[in-house]
Amino acid sequence: MPFSSSEIEAGRKLFAADWQFVAAAGTLERLPPMQGLEIAFAGRSNVGKSSLINALTSRKALARTSHTPGRTQELIFFSASPALSLVDMPGYGYAAAPVETVKTWSEFAKDYLRGRRNLYRVYVLVDARHGLKAVDLAMLDLLDQAAVSYQLVLTKGDEVKEKDVPARIAGVKASLARRPAAYPDVILSSSRTGAGLPELRAAIAALLAERA
Repeated sequence: MPFSSSEIEAGRKLFAADWQFVAAAGTLERLPPMQGLEIAFAGRSNVGKSSLINALTSRKALARTSHTPGRTQELIFFSASPALSLVDMPGYGYAAAPVETVKTWSEFAKDYLRGRRNLYRVYVLVDARHGLKAVDLAMLDLLDQAAVSYQLVLTKGDEVKEKDVPARIAGVKASLARRPAAYPDVILSSSRTGAGLPELRAAIAALLAERA
């Protein structure tokens, strides 16, 4: 769904604020108090969650990036006001960590998704070069079961040939057709070129306006 110029501007203003690190939590007991809305970013390890958060907020190092899959092992919270927090989730799938460690933080992330009452939407990031994988589908199953609204964002869109983009988006949309918690629109993005970022900012600003 195309956004109007006023919606794009609302998104720009929202993310032009002074976004800061708020908290890091590796257990439910360490989660910050619930306030306002929380928007979480989930995806396979190294899909580009931290890079996308940095690009959205125009901050080079707000979220720590790494070339090592699984480096993020906690939920990382960022905020510019009490009304909205962004949450960088641990990557799922392959991770350069002991099996028991991966299992522990994966279960914690699932508990967060199932039980966080002010979690308003999860943006599931999928590498545009590869499309949905089995681990992505497992995450979508979890979100459907937990009745948590989610939307797919294709990352690294600049690395897909332009002629292949429509088929890649159509394939992802087809996979969402019968999923009850899925938002039907798919956003193609690139943290490197900025493609899709105005639309993603506008989408998040619209969610905030819905709850105002």
